[in-house]
Amino acid sequence: MSGPGTPLRLRIHLQPRAARTRIVGRHGAALKVQVHAPPVDGAANAALLDLLADVLQLPRRAIRILHGASGREKLVEIDCHDPAMCLAQLSAHVDKEKAGG
Repeated sequence: MSGPGTPLRLRIHLQPRAARTRIVGRHGAALKVQVHAPPVDGAANAALLDLLADVLQLPRRAIRILHGASGREKLVEIDCHDPAMCLAQLSAHVDKEKAGG
């Protein structure tokens, strides 16, 4: 059971230089995210954090990369009041993207 402010940790597979920025879906045990930004000077990481903050309606400071800042495979920690709700929001966003919306 989770309490308020329980961090949610997600494995992310990041694909920089994509045609557009979006959450694609599952990639093995990770969530696949594509960002338009290149992997230069932290631009791809910043785009990832911006996207997650926007989808989850959280301040960007609530999301941080714990591991993998210089690679495609990342471990991201999200400070959210209800981790199950955050996962549901991400899942709904992926479903919406797949439906073309």
